[in-house]
Parts: sequence; C-alpha cells; structure tokens
Amino acid sequence: MPPVPRDPEYGNGPAGEPLTPPVLLASLLADRELGLRHLAGPDTAGVHGVHASEMPDPSPYLLGGELLLTAGAGPAEDPDGYVARLAGAGAAALGFGVAPVHEEVPAALAEACARHGLPLLEVPPRTPFSAVARAVGRLTAEARTRELRRTTEAQQALAAAAARPDPVPAVLARLAASLGGSVALWPGGRTAGPELPASAREALSALLARVGREGGPATATDRAGGHHLAAYALAGRAALGTATPARAPGDHTVASVAAVLLTLLTAERPAGVEAAALTRLLLDGDPATALTAGPWYAVHARGTGDPQALAAALGTVLLDPHEGGVRLLTDREPGAQPGWRLGVSAPAEPGALAAADAQAGRALQRAEAARTPLARHAGAGFAGLVGEAEARAHAEALLGPLSPALRESLRVWLAHHGGWDRTAAALGVHRNTVRQRVARCAVLLDRDVDDPDVRMELWFALRQE
Repeated sequence: MPPVPRDPEYGNGPAGEPLTPPVLLASLLADRELGLRHLAGPDTAGVHGVHASEMPDPSPYLLGGELLLTAGAGPAEDPDGYVARLAGAGAAALGFGVAPVHEEVPAALAEACARHGLPLLEVPPRTPFSAVARAVGRLTAEARTRELRRTTEAQQALAAAAARPDPVPAVLARLAASLGGSVALWPGGRTAGPELPASAREALSALLARVGREGGPATATDRAGGHHLAAYALAGRAALGTATPARAPGDHTVASVAAVLLTLLTAERPAGVEAAALTRLLLDGDPATALTAGPWYAVHARGTGDPQALAAALGTVLLDPHEGGVRLLTDREPGAQPGWRLGVSAPAEPGALAAADAQAGRALQRAEAARTPLARHAGAGFAGLVGEAEARAHAEALLGPLSPALRESLRVWLAHHGGWDRTAAALGVHRNTVRQRVARCAVLLDRDVDDPDVRMELWFALRQE
C-alpha cells in the first residue's frame, strides 16, 4: 500500500485514513425537518460533531468543530463571556433551543455571537437535540463515503497514469485534476494545472526547496495567494508541490500516492520494477509477478518516527503504515534504525512474501520482549519458535544446578547420542568418569536422562550457552 504520512495541516485518522470532511452549516439549515434558523454570526462553518451542555463553561469538554446545543441555562448570566469561551475553544456554532427555558433567543446572546464571529442557530421546540445529532451523523457518514470514493478513484487514476509511456507528466496532470489545483516537480520545473499567482508561486518554491534539502522535513505546508500549499520530499532531494484554492482531507492521501509514484519514476537507481509492483498493488493486488527475484526482506516496525523517513533509510518506498506500526518490503538487508524497533524476515523470493511477513511479525514480538532495536527471523526448527531472551532464561533456570564441567560433559554425551566410549574419547577421560558425571547431572537436575523428551529439552538448553 502507498505510504500515508501524517498531514501537517489536517492530521490523519485511524490507520492512516483521512479525517472525515466536516458537515457544512448550510446542509443543516437546508434540512426542513430540523427547521433550524440562522440568527447571528457567519452563515458558513464546518461541523465535526454535536455536544449538548447547560454548563456555564463547557469549553474544557470541547475538541473543536462542535455544534454546541443549549436550552439557555449556560449562557444566562454572562452571554458575552460564554460565547467568548466557546469561540476560543474552537466551537463551530451554537444551537439555542427555545422553550421550555426561553420563548425566544436572548438578544444579548445574538449580539455576543455576532461580536465574536460564532454562528448562532435557533432550534425550534419541535426539534429534539438528538434529532440534530442524528442529522449531523448521517451527513458525516455521507460526506465520508464521498471523500473515500474520491480518494480511491484518484489513487487508481494515478496508478494508471504511472503505467503510461510518458509517466511523469501523466502523473502530474492526473494529480492536478484530482486536486483541482496546480502541481510542480522540483527541481526541473515540471508543472501541471492553472498558473498560480506570483505570491503563491514564490511561496511554493520556498517550500519545495525546504523539503528538498538534505535533512529537511518530509512534508511542509503554507498558505499564500489564496491557495493552500503543500510540499512532499521525494528521493534524491527532489520534491513535489501542490497548490489548491480549497483543501479536502483526502487531498493529502492522494498527493502522498503521487509522491510515491514520482519517487519510483524519477529515482536515479533503476526503479521500474518497483513502480510496476506498486502499480499492481494499487490496481489488482498482485505484486509478486512484478518484483525482481530478490532476495526481499519483510520488515515490521514500531516507533515514534516518520514512516517515510524509515522507508528511505531502508532503501524502499514499499510500506504500509497502520495503527499498530509499519510494514515494509525492501531488497536491502535492514539494519537497526534510531527511534524504531524492527522485526526482519529471512530473505525471501516474491512468491514467499506472505510467509516472510509472518516471520517479520514474530521477529518484532521477540524484539519488543527483549527490548532490542532489531530482531531477525531465527530460522526454521524448534529453536526458531522461541525468542532468544526467553530461550536463554529457560536454559539458565534448567541448567543452573550444574557446574561448567558437568554441563560440558552432558553436552558432549548428548552430542554422541549417549555413547560412553565416544564421549570419553572426546573428553579425554575414562568411560567410568563419564558415567559418574552423567549420573551426577541426573541427580542434580532430578531428571531421567534416558527419557528422549528430557534429552531433547537438555540439548536445546545447552545450545543456548
């Protein structure tokens, strides 16, 4: 899956999904069943949720973007201070329910809303607050569905553009059309979309130079000339810039997919095969037929850093950020990375990537249990199923009663399948000495060393030393 780094302006929802677009105030006012009436303040706002409260100061309980509903008890004593606190907390609008406390909205409250720029809506007596909340929930779900559909269609269109004979200009043109704005590739001056005002063009150039320099941020945003500007770092100090008159939450995801494709298409190292793999992932989910023979390493990672920066450090753009961490696929042998804990699979061919992914997940569990920055797949067999730290702890607990000399004698005896003469020859002692030492081990361990299960457990423990 394409990487979805955190949007500096909007943030990201669970598992990297774009935040839900807000419900426009106009949509609520247009709902005749609700019967809401705009009384004061701006008539445009975006509502992200509904909260009802009769507290004199509900601002500590707001996240921002809420339509706050009240029957009038809260703002009764200090309308101006009440509205000022709501506006400061980022409330989207105030809904005032007339009756049973007030027969009409107090004029002082309307004046305060106009003064502080907070939209004020009248909620008629026949409209329960729960009906307003349900309407916002329904409109939110509809808006989210539309935005996810738009984002998905844009990703598919970008992948198709990347497969065209002249892919870079095709991807830029498709991105500009999907965002409804202008895009630029730096350096090189390739652009697509309408010409920008001079102020926006200069500000975007400054952003591109910022993310394109060594040690610069992975993403950056700005506003200039009536446009929302964003820049995304690509490989080799290149950068992608976008400029849009308006900005939707899904725009960041769409631009991130374009950044991945352009990284693949413009990187100095041969990237055509990886580009084909990513295109197949986006179009039909079949990367194995597009990847080179390998070897490939699956990596599971958890940490606090930027997933894109981690991918760059591991020499790949094939990553899948999700709520529990990051999955990556790279053709370079991974090493430890600051701020991350990694689990690395054994080298794998394209047809064995599912098994490699499972190996990386188990390796990450061992790394976290042992608190080490990196753990690799331990290989096949019984020993590979147990983490190194756990195996050593078990061995020390089991073999603790034995001296180093007894441990060595027991190890050699087990290695020679219990043969007394061969063990004695290997240790350079008499066979009776071997018998005495093995018998002593059995007493100290309180185990029957003739039992095959006991021998297997002892052999496993002795191999951990």
